[in-house]
Amino acid sequence: MHRTGHYGAALICYAPLATVLIAVGAVEMAFAGGASSLVARCFQISTSVCPAFPIAARHTPSVALAVGAVLGAVGALIGGSGLSAVGAVAGTFLVAAHLLADALTPMRIRPFAPVRDTKYTLNVVQASSTFGNYLLLVAGIIVATGALYTDCLVAGMI
Repeated sequence: MHRTGHYGAALICYAPLATVLIAVGAVEMAFAGGASSLVARCFQISTSVCPAFPIAARHTPSVALAVGAVLGAVGALIGGSGLSAVGAVAGTFLVAAHLLADALTPMRIRPFAPVRDTKYTLNVVQASSTFGNYLLLVAGIIVATGALYTDCLVAGMI
């Protein structure tokens, strides 16, 4: 998927975490995590930036965990253990969202790497499909809005 579709996937994957954060009263943290996951989508690692780290190696769950660890460490430096936990989970979800979006295209992902090199794809839509990318973005907006609405209902704000 292109950037637009990846934004939608990020919203879909982050919505459950945001729901939990809002439910426990960490509203600012929920919105900061959501904003940072969308902003982080702007900084995709490209082959030109990091040629020693091939694109196929970046599409694995181990990279998701590594990004989560890095963002968790940054969160710990900035704001302590609470922000560290949110950073770790949001970072992991961010890369998981990327994997989810790419699994929808003919590009195959390796979810069990480095243990198994088997590649998988759902092959639902071409990555270059404008309709597919905007559909995923709209789905992400709907899921995120639904999560926020649910939190407002639970909190008695609606």
